[in-house]
Amino acid sequence: MPDLLQELGPAFLGSRLKRLGERMQAGAARVASDAGLPVQPAHMPLLAALDGQALTIGQLVQAVGISQPGITRGIGQLVDLGLAESAQSQGGDARQRTISLTAEGRAVLARARLYVWPQVGEAVKALFGGQPEAFMEQIAAVEAALAATSIDALAAQATPDILAIHEFSDELASEFHDINAEWIHAMFKMEAADREVLENPRAKIVDPGGVILFVEARGLGIVGTCALQKTGARSFELTKMGVRESARGLKAGEFLLEAIIARAVQLGAEPLYLLSNAKCAAAIHLYEKLGFAHDAAIMAEYGARYARCDVAMRYRAR
Repeated sequence: MPDLLQELGPAFLGSRLKRLGERMQAGAARVASDAGLPVQPAHMPLLAALDGQALTIGQLVQAVGISQPGITRGIGQLVDLGLAESAQSQGGDARQRTISLTAEGRAVLARARLYVWPQVGEAVKALFGGQPEAFMEQIAAVEAALAATSIDALAAQATPDILAIHEFSDELASEFHDINAEWIHAMFKMEAADREVLENPRAKIVDPGGVILFVEARGLGIVGTCALQKTGARSFELTKMGVRESARGLKAGEFLLEAIIARAVQLGAEPLYLLSNAKCAAAIHLYEKLGFAHDAAIMAEYGARYARCDVAMRYRAR
């Protein structure tokens, strides 16, 4: 099987580092077990932080740098093992409790320092050919960067082009057919007027002066298409607009519709109109949002083209 996390790249670095940590900790746990220690690798930073001092949960969070639930869970396990104990803070907030190691906890820490940490440290060096320093410096740099700016804040600053518009090409003719056939079959019955256009998009739309555009979603490929079919000296029908289910929620339809309207304006379309059906409520709402209005004259002149047509709209420049 291929390594999925490796193939998915930087966006899954957190998952990949977690997997790496789990593999390393599994080996370290066996070293600790062989040394007769009752603790897991996740307990080791807590034991080290409590070496010779009593700390509150909040101080442990700051010292170790992991979440409070994780610290609380780990301390609870050490207390259950008899390696740590909790006491009311002296001279401070009576509600604050401090955690310290018991005598047995200090003994376990001493054995870990002697029998576990050096062996695991040498094993890690071996993984890096004896020179782990550069990697450790990178880890420190990433931790410092995350402390300054979280991943979600960095992601908000990055604005990669998720959606892109493509012109018609013969290689994309099958996408034009399949995307439209998907929604037509799902909601209606394929009519002769549909087949004529979908099976011959270049001859029926592009060559007579029309336009077919496609929207690509990064990582998903071509997810939507829409056409301008020339029906008169200046008149154009906005037709055959569809977006795959896989792209719902990305606003690919609105992105595509804005692009096709802009192209129609460039072409001097008058009128720019569309024919639809009341069942396509979401699409009609989008058309209205971007400047189309219901028009009886358009229905009277063009509506007979499709048996399913009971909505006719005309673009009114905003």
